[in-house]
Amino acid sequence: MTTWKAVELRIAKMIGGERVPITGRIRGSAPDIEHDKLSVEVKHRKQLPGWLKDAMDQAVKSIKGDRTPVVILHECGKNHKNDFMVFRLGDFTSMTADEFLAKLREAGM
Repeated sequence: MTTWKAVELRIAKMIGGERVPITGRIRGSAPDIEHDKLSVEVKHRKQLPGWLKDAMDQAVKSIKGDRTPVVILHECGKNHKNDFMVFRLGDFTSMTADEFLAKLREAGM
């Protein structure tokens, strides 16, 4: 099994989903992981950008109470509804999907 397939499989197990094999799938027609609450696309890279890691480190260092660190990525001049929210997988898997999504809703996200 190639590395990216192993990563998809491992993440699928972590989040309670099932990896969708690429065989017979048209690109973009199905997620990498089938999940009852999420549409999951996995990107496996040798290294993530340093600025992204720094942003998450800053969010983690500023945690007060039981808050969940998040990085929001905004592209200049674009609608905020298209911004990306980045969470650590460990924060997600420490709760059920319903608990995590409820926490987001409580935060107004």
